[in-house]
Amino acid sequence: MRGASGKSPDVDPTVAEPTSSAKTEGIHVRVASQYLSDQSSPRDRRYVFAYTITIVNEGGSTAQLRTRHWVITDARGKVEEVRGDGVVGEQPRLMPGQSFQYTSGCVLTTTVGTMQGSYRMWRDDGSYFDATIAPFSLVAPTSAGELN
Repeated sequence: MRGASGKSPDVDPTVAEPTSSAKTEGIHVRVASQYLSDQSSPRDRRYVFAYTITIVNEGGSTAQLRTRHWVITDARGKVEEVRGDGVVGEQPRLMPGQSFQYTSGCVLTTTVGTMQGSYRMWRDDGSYFDATIAPFSLVAPTSAGELN
């Protein structure tokens, strides 16, 4: 899979941070991830992570989040792409200065992985752009140095 830049979206999970921040055309997307030990089952190779996204319209015009695109990579290099309408059942419309926050989750079969992606944002004039979700890591606390 190649991104819009033509480069592979490979991210080393040992380098990416559990937080990320990116701004595209005035839309600032911040992410923080955490491991959910109470929902995980290492014996069954089930590692559950939550991530909280904050989207802030720091630009001068209204933008609506219509679709999402995620690229999820586990420690074995397995890539899963997820596309869909909105986020958590909503398509938030953000006027300048407004923000929207939500929490969602991801299940991996490895103790580490990364996520990155984009939100398709539509302006009132009918134009659109892809707001970047910068790469962030998903790391179970017991995984230090464990990539296989």
